[in-house]
Amino acid sequence: MTTIHDPNLRGFASDNYSGIHPEVLAAIAAANDGHQVAYGDDVYTERLQEVMARHFGEGVEAYPVFNGTGANVVGLQSMLPRWGAVVSAGTAHINVDEGGAPERVAGIKLLTVPTDDGKLTPELIDREAWGWGDEHRAQPLAVSITQSTELGTLYTVDEITAIADHAHSLGMHLHMDGSRISNAAASLDVPFRAFTRDAGVDVLSFGGTKNGAMLGEAVVVLNPEASTGLKFLRKLDMQLASKMRFVSAQLLALLEGDLWLRNASHSNAMAQRLRAGIEAGLADGSISGVAFTQPTQANGVFATLPDGVADRLRTSFKFYDWDAAKNEVRWMCSFDTSENDIDAFLAAIARETSAA
Repeated sequence: MTTIHDPNLRGFASDNYSGIHPEVLAAIAAANDGHQVAYGDDVYTERLQEVMARHFGEGVEAYPVFNGTGANVVGLQSMLPRWGAVVSAGTAHINVDEGGAPERVAGIKLLTVPTDDGKLTPELIDREAWGWGDEHRAQPLAVSITQSTELGTLYTVDEITAIADHAHSLGMHLHMDGSRISNAAASLDVPFRAFTRDAGVDVLSFGGTKNGAMLGEAVVVLNPEASTGLKFLRKLDMQLASKMRFVSAQLLALLEGDLWLRNASHSNAMAQRLRAGIEAGLADGSISGVAFTQPTQANGVFATLPDGVADRLRTSFKFYDWDAAKNEVRWMCSFDTSENDIDAFLAAIARETSAA
């Protein structure tokens, strides 16, 4: 098949817009020869268990799945009885961007809390963590946090530990949506384990797609006492890959060496370059009317623009509105975002804001 898209098209809409990292693509090809047992009884998925144990500690279990929504649905479903509920931020992906899958597919009630920065605290959790034993209320039995958050912010190790300790004291378990967990680890400069298992996270949705994989995430059980039935739920929820070796091979390509860190560090650095360029432009007057709405702590930049500027910029660079009523936009950087991409975008921002 010939290439039918423009490979020079660049954008800042999502880290899902990027292609597959060449090393991940090579890993898929390397896993392709010959036959392997289907449905996860292959040598690549077996090796993945060993690699996950190196990152998260002995005794963890990894269940590869197709996508992040699948990981969240399957993981949370394994943590709760049918009457269980999950406390999350109102901006959480499970609440806003998964088409109701946690509630429609998993049958989980979401109890959401408004936040300014996408982060929960023990005090915010307490707004919905109540009513145990009341048959008229879905029982709050889990907390779900996202690292990095949907607003591009980060939890510190201490913040996650405090949330885990509080949730456990209430008899609740802690789930982490780690679709951008590599960006968080790169920014915090700590191992995955430091802000997951060691901090008290029970079940993790580990993300690969946004960090250079073609597709592939994993539900990682960090505390076996917090999860049950994953062997069956993954199939029930249509997340069991028959040719699982190709999902596992991608995660191995990222995690056996330092590819996960190289990719995440680069995308984080490009977000910092974008923010720094805008700040410099605001200082020297070449850019006007741009204001940041969140700190840039991972690979996303959140800002407001003057009226009409976003639509004019989108004629050349794809990106999404975050809150159109406030002219707030989101710009995401990827493992393949280049310095030239950033500089071209900065020039366009300067041109369009000057015109505005």
